[in-house]
Amino acid sequence: MNRPQPIERMIEAIKKMPGIGYKMAERLSYHILKMSAYEVENLIFAIENARQKIKYCSVCFNMSESSPCPICTDSERDKTTLCIVETPQDLIAVSQVKDYKGLYFVLGGALSPLDAIGPNDIRIEQLVERLKEGEVKEAIIATDTDSKGETTALYLAEIIKELNIKVTRLGYGLPVGGDIEYADEVTISRAIAGRKEM
Repeated sequence: MNRPQPIERMIEAIKKMPGIGYKMAERLSYHILKMSAYEVENLIFAIENARQKIKYCSVCFNMSESSPCPICTDSERDKTTLCIVETPQDLIAVSQVKDYKGLYFVLGGALSPLDAIGPNDIRIEQLVERLKEGEVKEAIIATDTDSKGETTALYLAEIIKELNIKVTRLGYGLPVGGDIEYADEVTISRAIAGRKEM
């Protein structure tokens, strides 16, 4: 290929990001090369700054500048309800719904036997420890509606029921096979309102 090696390396690096194929990585690489030096420095600074300042909350495992995070330290929130999500992006999507006033827990992924992701690879042990503290009366499982999310939901439901905690699942206002982070506020609000006990 008649492309300089530095550009090829840049494309290969960008291509490793989720959801970005070769063509998109190529477009982004050439776009970055056209940016002014100031814009490139600003991008680099923003990435480095986020990497240095963002940490995981010690309570819910959301990404935050502080630990515990502002959600976990908010005295106005309902500490008896816990919404369990896969990713920090899912937490942000659910938190936009003004009807939900409970707390959160971020699993850090979903069970996927085909990808060799088992219970020890996500934060199930930490979730159980948190639930054993005794404040939570209802656990809302808000995993994605794809096969991984459903597998995770069923697995969690069995564990949580053993702790005598009510288990509900988001209602199917969410599209089957869709990701929560891409759902709009109204859809998530309806899904929370229509949650079912598992």
